[in-house]
Amino acid sequence: MKLLNAIRMGGAEILPLVEGGKGVSISNGISSGRWAAAGGVGTFSAVNADSFDAQGRRIPQIYHGRTRTERHEELAAYAISGALTQARRAYELAGGRGRIHANILWEMGAAERIITEVLEQAKGIIAGITCGAGMPYRLSDIAARFNVYYYPIISSARAFNALWKRAYHKTAALLGGVVYEDPWLAGGHNGLSNSEDPTKPEDPYPRVLALRKVMRGYGLDETPIIMAGGVWWLDEWEDWIDNPELGPIAFQFGTRPLLTQESPIGEAWKKRLLTLQEGDVFLNHFSPTGFYSSAVNNGFIQELRGRNERQVAYTAEPIGEHVAEYGVGPRKRIVFLTPADLGRARGWEAEGFTEAMRTPDSSLIFVTPDKAREITADQVACMGCLSQCRFSNWSQHDADHTTGKRPDPRSFCIQKTLQDIAHESDEAAAVERNLMFSGHNGYRFASDPFYSNGFIPSVKQLVERILTGR
Repeated sequence: MKLLNAIRMGGAEILPLVEGGKGVSISNGISSGRWAAAGGVGTFSAVNADSFDAQGRRIPQIYHGRTRTERHEELAAYAISGALTQARRAYELAGGRGRIHANILWEMGAAERIITEVLEQAKGIIAGITCGAGMPYRLSDIAARFNVYYYPIISSARAFNALWKRAYHKTAALLGGVVYEDPWLAGGHNGLSNSEDPTKPEDPYPRVLALRKVMRGYGLDETPIIMAGGVWWLDEWEDWIDNPELGPIAFQFGTRPLLTQESPIGEAWKKRLLTLQEGDVFLNHFSPTGFYSSAVNNGFIQELRGRNERQVAYTAEPIGEHVAEYGVGPRKRIVFLTPADLGRARGWEAEGFTEAMRTPDSSLIFVTPDKAREITADQVACMGCLSQCRFSNWSQHDADHTTGKRPDPRSFCIQKTLQDIAHESDEAAAVERNLMFSGHNGYRFASDPFYSNGFIPSVKQLVERILTGR
């Protein structure tokens, strides 16, 4: 493999190896600090990270507010405290090497307020902000206020072009790099556009080349592009290294750092990663954000898939073929199904899925009574962890904090499940019952000889292994 040389990024010479940020306590100060200490970019998540009391015990994120707005304020306070805790841990462990970045999701609840407060209190600690999950136009303004570099996460040249023209051209000097996140291979939320087919992956090279051409048009020839999603062995990317057509390239690793000694995920989660097979990571559209996301096809995903498949359209009045009466809810309010769908509904009821829940799209889904109660309780307990949420209909943008739509029971409370798997994944049951994000290359843990006999490396050992190319 070609020698991987340091590149200039964010005002420093560093290894072009970036730890991808993973939200809700997964990319923490320890893992990111060790990654930076190895000479690369360590990225901690500023999305509801853990904080600790004076005795070093984790502070559970429990909500006491009676209204969503009150709980939303509690969530922001937890997020600021946790991000500051992890930033300081990372900075201390890095020992002046590499770079420390904070990762935020633009569509997380109170994102702008949270990152602004964190940067205010962590001056000189955080070198860069990485941000995706939306179109973060104001990211450059925040970076300029605190004189830190910013790294937008995009999935197409068109998206970057829009960001540049609207905002980033005003703060070009602080654009540390552009993260190209492959929408078919990356873990977590993916930036698939409406014109792209989730079942037909595209080769990243021409897409990244198109991004570079746009960047060159704006004089960004030496601004690094960070390739994220699908990166495992660097010898598979040898044609990208020192390629004058692409310009300076760095490589981001999101899934591989999960399986390190410093990774905070539990033993059951780590063991599950070592058993994944090709195809076990599922690109789905269940997220309350409205984005596609990539996660392990476990019991949690299978229940969501079943919930969505047990679905029929209804009308409030008899229209066309919708002439079969069906009673919904405790009062059995009448809606109209097609005769064929009525037969399907009766079949699901016979299997125990006796509760019909309305969706915003004039359809009914069928779930068990226990699941119906869980869905309703989760919707009521919403704390506004997203800027807007289709599961609970929360919106931080409106005075009444609602999207104006019916809550969608086909989705789920993302904060609840990510907190649970982050802190309970020593238990095999927790790994099965929760959303487990992963990049699509997660199956390679099982075949990579580096992990033979269940070996789990330190971050330092992983970075050294990556530098060998294979």
